[in-house]
Amino acid sequence: MNARGTLRYTLLSGILFTSAPGLAAEPSGSTTAIEARISHLERELSELKALVKSNAASSAPTAPRAATTPSDKPGNGNPLTVSIGSGATVQLYGFARLDGAYDSGKINPGNTAMWVRPENLNNNDAEWNMTAGATRIGINLSGPDTDRIKIMGNIEMDFFGGGTENNQNPRLRHGYMKAYWPASDFTILAGQTWDLHSPLIPFVDDPALMWNAGNIGSRHPQLRLTKGFSSGEKGRVELSAAAERTIGETNSFADSWNTDPGKDAAIPTLQGRIAWSAPLLVNNQPATIALSGHYAQEEWDTNTSGNYTTLDSWSCNVELSMPLHQKLLLAGEYFNGTNLDDSLGGIGQGVNTTTLREIRSSGGWAALRYTSSPTTTISFGGGIDDPRDSDLPALATARTVNRTIFANVINKITPNLILGLQLSEWRTGYKNSTTAEALRAQSSLTYKF
Repeated sequence: MNARGTLRYTLLSGILFTSAPGLAAEPSGSTTAIEARISHLERELSELKALVKSNAASSAPTAPRAATTPSDKPGNGNPLTVSIGSGATVQLYGFARLDGAYDSGKINPGNTAMWVRPENLNNNDAEWNMTAGATRIGINLSGPDTDRIKIMGNIEMDFFGGGTENNQNPRLRHGYMKAYWPASDFTILAGQTWDLHSPLIPFVDDPALMWNAGNIGSRHPQLRLTKGFSSGEKGRVELSAAAERTIGETNSFADSWNTDPGKDAAIPTLQGRIAWSAPLLVNNQPATIALSGHYAQEEWDTNTSGNYTTLDSWSCNVELSMPLHQKLLLAGEYFNGTNLDDSLGGIGQGVNTTTLREIRSSGGWAALRYTSSPTTTISFGGGIDDPRDSDLPALATARTVNRTIFANVINKITPNLILGLQLSEWRTGYKNSTTAEALRAQSSLTYKF
């Protein structure tokens, strides 16, 4: 018999023996007292049995906790997380999504919207597009931390990596790690994620995010340093600098290898941002005002003898995110720069390959988002991307200006089932040609986990 069993029987014997003297002391004719004693003893025995049973259940070996229990399933408010041998925690997330769009004219590229194709290719030719390419899956990584450093990371992909409509290829969106020193409010980021300059995202439902229509900034491999400072009672200043991979147009002037002039420049893209955040109009909802920019070079080989031309790429950007009310948010960005196709500006035009010179461009976007209820948001806004006409090649397909306005409603049917409806108008100007126009009616249905 083990120690726990000995304890149980000792307790039981103790109760019996401590009760017996009382029973013996009673007169033989005092049946009422005896019955009371017996009733009391039975009650104590019942409580002892319950105690022994409870101790046995708590001491029984338990099976390892499953990675997913009913309370941990997506949709029940808890993330799907597991811990791995290294001590890191892995959280799975993502969504399955279907986008469908009717366009009154041909919009490029079709599944998403960036600009309208020229009228001579359009001829009021309506289109219907449908794609599941925006379906996304990712994992958040965290730990193991130390007393001084918190470590985290992210790996995320969607299915806009090419292929056919029903057999699309995965595409890396994010793949980075971050090390954060809380005591000094300092962060190192290494990997691929959003550019440092112009980081805001318009309130649109189209996965293209108004790129080439006023919103610039893409994702690149980078090494980033960020330092935060307190500013007043509730304010914060953040300084960031990054070195990123430069990606240029394909250069076929020198040879058949089609050298990337961004890689050939042998220096990274340099980016910087300074941001100030503090509550202004709405308590506990900070506004953010920021300045950012980048500088890069592209080396265009002009022959096989080693001659080349160096072209610059740069931008200066202003961003604003301003809560106007508990339910109303205003946001927008303005940019000005040259050779911005790598940042999804200049309507996809960075270099005039006829004259081998940079194409200057400016523009921006602004939008309002109203949260009418915890399940519904209503947004509207617009954007413009306006390259310098004199920098463009003398081609009828050279895009001179691109404008869009939009309005949408996003409704959470359930916390995990989301319906999006958006209507947008697009107008794209062409050199020595008429302006191409199209209306786009778009919907999305998303299951988020």
